[in-house]
Amino acid sequence: MANIEAGGQPTPLDDIDRSIIAELTRDGRMSVTQVAENVHISRAHAYTRIARLTGEGVLTKFTALVDPIKAGLRSSAYVTLKVSQHSWRELREQLRAIPEVHHIALVGGDFDVILLVRAIDNSDLRRVIFDQLQSMPGVLDTQTFLVFEDVDTR
Repeated sequence: MANIEAGGQPTPLDDIDRSIIAELTRDGRMSVTQVAENVHISRAHAYTRIARLTGEGVLTKFTALVDPIKAGLRSSAYVTLKVSQHSWRELREQLRAIPEVHHIALVGGDFDVILLVRAIDNSDLRRVIFDQLQSMPGVLDTQTFLVFEDVDTR
């Protein structure tokens, strides 16, 4: 759902909205009271703002960030796909069904789709790429870029 004013135009986010988003991005489990304190607004105001941002679809979900290595996912790669024209919508749903695919992006450039794939080891990563991704109808080509180190900037 879009952030829309009565006139049909998107309601711009102000500095308070951006500060609330930054706080919740840093720690999605932060209490409304702590958000309010950090942003220097009342708890009621913070609660109203968070409810509006959630209701308008600006905040879409609250989730945990997982250390892939500690979670047993020791092998990661970005995999690019070249896909046949008009196959994106069906392909997107098939990709979402693969548990090892952690992020999907439709992009412009030398390839059409980029995936973040996390697996328990290189054999498992190979299985996902060769047996699942490359065998999908609509996938014309893949290229794999191994991840040697992850740095989360959030």
